[in-house]
Amino acid sequence: MVAWVLVFHLMGLVLWLGSLLVVTHVLAIHTQTTSEEARAALGHVETKLLKGLAHPGAALMLISGSILLVEDPYFLRTTWLHLKLLLVLVLIALDLRVYFRTRAFQAGRIELKRAECMALHGVIALVFTAILVLVLIKPFGMPLC
Repeated sequence: MVAWVLVFHLMGLVLWLGSLLVVTHVLAIHTQTTSEEARAALGHVETKLLKGLAHPGAALMLISGSILLVEDPYFLRTTWLHLKLLLVLVLIALDLRVYFRTRAFQAGRIELKRAECMALHGVIALVFTAILVLVLIKPFGMPLC
């Protein structure tokens, strides 16, 4: 059963982070587009990616990750997992920032700059890379107590 839960955990990861990376890139393009028709289409794509893929992927990842911890609570005693969970909280904050900035931009309440979108893209990719290093290499692998 643990193997299947891990499969769903990884599927959630791909959906969530892949969608966030695509949304930030599409947003960067959206900031430089002047055609109203193109802006509407890009806004539609952004909303579909966030609500249809990123957020369900995040939910799938968080639920399956919780199940994995219940199945083997030993990992809660490891430093690498504590750091990973901290980075997951950072990703949740980044997701919320992307979501609310996207909605405000689409509604015309704010102006986004391409540089901000690409900075968000880069930070999300960096946090994702750090999580992969923590999970695959497991530095600080000794239990806390």
